[in-house]
Amino acid sequence: MRYSYFTMMVLLVLSSAMAQGPVFQAPKKSGIVESGLLTEISGLVASRTQTKVLWAHNDSGDTPRVFALSTSGKHLGIYNLVGAQAIDWEDIAIGPGPVAGESYLYIGDIGDNAQKRSSIVVYRVKEPKVNINQAPVEMNLEGVEKITLHYPDQAHDSEVLMVDPKNSDIYIVTKRDIPSRVYTVKISDKNPAVLTMKYKGDIPWAAVVGGDISPTRDEIIVRGYFNAFIWQRSQRFDLWEEVFSTQPYSIPLEYEPQGEAICFDAKGKGYYTVSENTHQPLYYFARISE
Repeated sequence: MRYSYFTMMVLLVLSSAMAQGPVFQAPKKSGIVESGLLTEISGLVASRTQTKVLWAHNDSGDTPRVFALSTSGKHLGIYNLVGAQAIDWEDIAIGPGPVAGESYLYIGDIGDNAQKRSSIVVYRVKEPKVNINQAPVEMNLEGVEKITLHYPDQAHDSEVLMVDPKNSDIYIVTKRDIPSRVYTVKISDKNPAVLTMKYKGDIPWAAVVGGDISPTRDEIIVRGYFNAFIWQRSQRFDLWEEVFSTQPYSIPLEYEPQGEAICFDAKGKGYYTVSENTHQPLYYFARISE
């Protein structure tokens, strides 16, 4: 479904009136993206195990690779996913995987502007070891798993991939539907191949372009181009689709030319955003209160 500019503006005005919850400081520029090869950052995620390390990737048109950078934007390395394809990479997440105790990157080849793809793909690979003091490297990542996903209804254009840090459940959020739709699938076996997702509800506006689940698994963050919200998971809810039925809280964004990426920091105490285009600032929003 296509949406008009007027419809988007109405949705944004309505969403801005939602209740206030957690309070965050005004954005602080934590650094500038150093690598000139990161021209169109579409996905961003913070390492949970490696201090001050972020992972990012470009939108469509790049090769199948991810970039390591520090939280100050320093270029740390390029990591090529052997055997993967990059049709329209839109988001990146981090979570558990087949080997207990290991951290895995999940990269979502989930974009579909024409809404004609018969399936989408999530790639999973062990998170490489990175040190923020290292000189930039370029490495090939072997052992990449290809997880092919089907929607239960029709093709959708999606730009949000999130992974539950407890059980590695995958969540996909569509962009062009009004409202945006939430789909999920359980990754229960060690070598998933082709899986059909389940529709689990809606996010109450359209044009959702980025999201993340907190490392403590108590919050979920989602952004559009001009708005962002947090949902908080109480003890009454275990499934994220139940959380989406509760009231979200509006949180601040800095103006960005084409802001699509958002992620929690390694401890869930704040969040980062960054825009497409080269050498963009990384913004950090520190939490003031719950």
